[in-house]
Amino acid sequence: MKKLIALAAIAINLVGCASVNMGSPGQDAAAKKFVAPANAAGVYIYRNETMGAAVKMDVEVNGKAVGQTAANTFLYKEVAPGKTTVTSKAENTDTVEIDAKPGVLYYIWQEVKMGALYARTKLHLVSEAEGKKGVNETKLAETK
Repeated sequence: MKKLIALAAIAINLVGCASVNMGSPGQDAAAKKFVAPANAAGVYIYRNETMGAAVKMDVEVNGKAVGQTAANTFLYKEVAPGKTTVTSKAENTDTVEIDAKPGVLYYIWQEVKMGALYARTKLHLVSEAEGKKGVNETKLAETK
């Protein structure tokens, strides 16, 4: 019986779509120009897959909430130069640290994985080419 309940919970998480507040079309277009700020770094966190579509994932930068992702969304945040920690929270918590340089853009793919009862998260720092491709496949979620 416990296995049946677990399988049902997983199926529910894989069906349907979670929704998050979205940025405006203008904000989305501006972020997709991929222009690095001169005195700060830009960080893109994107989720370009439909796996776990019913699950929102919280994202923090340096311990502060910046927004939530859902399937096929991205967040963009400018950060001060120096050590930057990006954290994703789902059934688990995963982090990526970068040494942010001014005038540089960073791309982090938020992979969704199967969990025991809920989707799990895994963050990957990816190349500029891979990151731009992933961001262009998604839409801007509202960033705090």
